[in-house]
Amino acid sequence: MVMLEVKNLSVSYGAIEAVKNVSFEVNEGEVVTLIGANGAGKTSILRTISGLVKPSAGEIFYVGNDITKIPARKIVADGLAQVPEGRHVFAGLTVMENLEMGAFLKNNKDENAANLKKVFARFPRLEERKNQDAATLSGGEQQMLAMGRALMSQPKLLLLDEPSMGLAPIFIQEIFDIIQDIQKQGTTVLLIEQNANKALSIADRGYVLETGKIVLSGTGKELLESDEVRKAYLGG
Repeated sequence: MVMLEVKNLSVSYGAIEAVKNVSFEVNEGEVVTLIGANGAGKTSILRTISGLVKPSAGEIFYVGNDITKIPARKIVADGLAQVPEGRHVFAGLTVMENLEMGAFLKNNKDENAANLKKVFARFPRLEERKNQDAATLSGGEQQMLAMGRALMSQPKLLLLDEPSMGLAPIFIQEIFDIIQDIQKQGTTVLLIEQNANKALSIADRGYVLETGKIVLSGTGKELLESDEVRKAYLGG
């Protein structure tokens, strides 16, 4: 089943066209990655899908429904959550309070408690630091918190924007292991990632963006083996 379909999407900021007539889809159960240089339009695409930016043209369909003009809050309630670039945890709130913010739109206390147990099982360090100010966590721990916060909304589709940015190698591997585990547990993932090698190694399919346009697509394996991708993004 096609979970997400982006059709002829364009996004502009004033006179600057950041995304130009982009079309792609994400099937249920997949990890799909968008790779490209800084400024290629990747984050603009994710922010438009999640309702934070309005497109200048095109349509977005989520589980068959047109969400192009739907408010971000409604999109989250329907099972689509984004982990933003740079993590953006709530400083001044504890780890526990940050996680509770992720379940803000969920009113079933028993379900939220069960989901919290799942998050702590996946991120045991968060449970160890649940009463700690989120701003005092390491970068890797903040990334885990941002992911855990998004998972508290029980998303069907998880949008991840540069989850490995600024992390030590040991945390990068851990984050990618967690992304694979999230997929195995039934959540579909759309991943934006500068580390093209890592992203393509776990992706079912990928799309390469340059200056707001998709210039190449294929399976993760096909793109890893592509001379064009190797030269541009993998140092080959």
